[in-house]
Amino acid sequence: MSETPAGPNPSGGTATVERPAEEAVAQHPWVTIVWDDPVNTQIYVTHVFVTYFHYPKAKARKLMLQVHHEGKAVVASGSREEMERDCNAMHQFGLWATLDRAE
Repeated sequence: MSETPAGPNPSGGTATVERPAEEAVAQHPWVTIVWDDPVNTQIYVTHVFVTYFHYPKAKARKLMLQVHHEGKAVVASGSREEMERDCNAMHQFGLWATLDRAE
Protein backbone atom coordinates (compact mmCIF):
# COMPACT_ATOMS: atom_id res chain seq x y z
CA MET A 1 0.00 0.00 0.00
CA SER A 2 1.45 3.35 -0.92
CA GLU A 3 1.23 6.51 1.13
CA THR A 4 -0.11 9.67 -0.41
CA PRO A 5 2.04 12.71 0.35
CA ALA A 6 0.32 15.49 2.20
CA GLY A 7 -0.78 18.12 -0.24
CA PRO A 8 -3.60 20.50 -0.91
CA ASN A 9 -6.98 19.31 0.23
CA PRO A 10 -8.83 18.16 -2.92
CA SER A 11 -12.06 19.66 -1.60
CA GLY A 12 -10.45 23.10 -1.46
CA GLY A 13 -10.42 23.37 2.36
CA THR A 14 -7.69 24.83 4.49
CA ALA A 15 -5.67 22.75 6.94
CA THR A 16 -5.52 24.10 10.47
CA VAL A 17 -3.14 23.47 13.30
CA GLU A 18 -4.66 22.76 16.69
CA ARG A 19 -3.63 25.14 19.46
CA PRO A 20 -3.80 24.20 23.12
CA ALA A 21 -7.11 25.11 24.66
CA GLU A 22 -7.13 27.70 27.43
CA GLU A 23 -8.08 24.87 29.80
CA ALA A 24 -4.83 23.06 29.03
CA VAL A 25 -2.85 26.16 29.93
CA ALA A 26 -4.88 26.55 33.13
CA GLN A 27 -3.81 23.09 34.28
CA HIS A 28 -0.53 24.62 35.41
CA PRO A 29 -1.67 27.29 37.85
CA TRP A 30 0.56 29.55 39.85
CA VAL A 31 0.92 29.37 43.62
CA THR A 32 1.60 31.81 46.44
CA ILE A 33 4.17 30.52 48.92
CA VAL A 34 4.57 31.98 52.41
CA TRP A 35 8.00 31.48 53.98
CA ASP A 36 9.00 31.23 57.63
CA ASP A 37 10.51 34.38 59.07
CA PRO A 38 11.99 35.31 62.44
CA VAL A 39 9.66 38.26 63.01
CA ASN A 40 5.97 37.30 62.79
CA THR A 41 4.26 35.29 65.50
CA GLN A 42 2.27 32.15 64.85
CA ILE A 43 -0.89 33.88 66.06
CA TYR A 44 -0.34 36.76 63.62
CA VAL A 45 0.32 34.49 60.62
CA THR A 46 -2.86 32.52 61.43
CA HIS A 47 -4.75 35.82 61.70
CA VAL A 48 -3.49 36.92 58.26
CA PHE A 49 -4.61 33.65 56.64
CA VAL A 50 -8.07 33.92 58.23
CA THR A 51 -8.42 37.63 57.44
CA TYR A 52 -7.11 37.75 53.88
CA PHE A 53 -7.91 34.29 52.48
CA HIS A 54 -11.03 33.79 54.63
CA TYR A 55 -9.80 30.34 55.60
CA PRO A 56 -11.42 28.60 58.55
CA LYS A 57 -9.24 28.96 61.65
CA ALA A 58 -8.32 25.23 61.55
CA LYS A 59 -7.01 25.47 57.96
CA ALA A 60 -5.19 28.72 58.68
CA ARG A 61 -3.52 27.14 61.72
CA LYS A 62 -2.52 24.05 59.71
CA LEU A 63 -0.90 26.24 57.04
CA MET A 64 0.83 28.36 59.69
CA LEU A 65 2.27 25.21 61.31
CA GLN A 66 3.50 24.03 57.91
CA VAL A 67 5.26 27.38 57.45
CA HIS A 68 6.73 27.10 60.95
CA HIS A 69 7.89 23.48 60.77
CA GLU A 70 8.73 23.05 57.06
CA GLY A 71 9.87 26.60 56.34
CA LYS A 72 7.16 27.34 53.78
CA ALA A 73 3.61 26.55 52.70
CA VAL A 74 1.57 26.98 49.54
CA VAL A 75 -1.32 29.12 50.70
CA ALA A 76 -3.17 29.77 47.41
CA SER A 77 -3.22 28.76 43.75
CA GLY A 78 -4.70 30.30 40.63
CA SER A 79 -3.77 32.51 37.72
CA ARG A 80 -0.52 34.43 37.72
CA GLU A 81 -2.38 37.72 38.18
CA GLU A 82 -4.28 36.37 41.20
CA MET A 83 -1.08 35.04 42.77
CA GLU A 84 0.73 38.34 42.19
CA ARG A 85 -2.13 40.06 44.01
CA ASP A 86 -2.01 37.56 46.90
CA CYS A 87 1.78 37.75 47.13
CA ASN A 88 1.66 41.55 47.27
CA ALA A 89 -1.03 41.35 49.95
CA MET A 90 1.17 39.06 52.04
CA HIS A 91 3.97 41.63 51.73
CA GLN A 92 1.57 44.34 52.93
CA PHE A 93 0.89 42.19 56.01
CA GLY A 94 4.65 41.92 56.56
CA LEU A 95 4.98 38.24 55.57
CA TRP A 96 7.68 36.82 53.32
CA ALA A 97 5.95 35.47 50.20
CA THR A 98 6.78 34.51 46.64
CA LEU A 99 4.88 33.13 43.67
CA ASP A 100 5.85 30.23 41.47
CA ARG A 101 4.37 27.77 38.98
CA ALA A 102 2.57 24.87 40.59
CA GLU A 103 4.28 21.51 40.23
